[in-house]
Amino acid sequence: MTIRVLLADDQALLRGTFRLLIDAQQDMEVVAEASNGREAADLARSARADVVVMDIRMPEVDGIEATRLIGRDEDLAGVKVLVLTTFEVDEFVVEALRAGASGFLGKGVEPAELLHAIRLVAADEALLSPTATKGLIARFLSQPSPGALAAPERLATLTPRERQVMTLVATGLSNDEIAERLFVTPVTVKTHANRAMAKLGARDRAQLVVMAYESGLVRAGETRT
Repeated sequence: MTIRVLLADDQALLRGTFRLLIDAQQDMEVVAEASNGREAADLARSARADVVVMDIRMPEVDGIEATRLIGRDEDLAGVKVLVLTTFEVDEFVVEALRAGASGFLGKGVEPAELLHAIRLVAADEALLSPTATKGLIARFLSQPSPGALAAPERLATLTPRERQVMTLVATGLSNDEIAERLFVTPVTVKTHANRAMAKLGARDRAQLVVMAYESGLVRAGETRT
């Protein structure tokens, strides 16, 4: 299956560079380009994109609001947003994750890393770079916030196994690694993770990670290094 990519950035040169890189891959193609967040939200629907590579800082409507618009649209439930930012550790990245982004990368990312990231989020995996995530958790996610996605009492809706899987997802383990630790299959792990997301209203695994820390289920010191 070919991954359909939408590029959203106000810098035409950067979009052109990314287009050349992505279109050279056999399993992905750029289907549209947007120079601001409003265009990105509109084109996500009309171009039938699978993944939106979204800059945070754009004119008119920024990448955070565009991500929020995409996340609120039921017809775009399968669209994944990969945020690119100049500064990996800041409150804007946190807001993008809360808005529904599946992960984030710095704009200085290597070409191979960008391609891997697109494939990862297209496959319903969360992309949270260990270094940046550790900083985010230490500075923002571990602090009480009125905008928190999940209050501790909401975790009561989860079964013990769903809470366990959610905790392990938040510490950075893959489905295969969690399955090995719990002596179950990766499919079983994915099922528990998906049920936890459904009960908590999480759009994807990235939001599940954010919820785990904001609710206190996982503490900053428990982050996998």
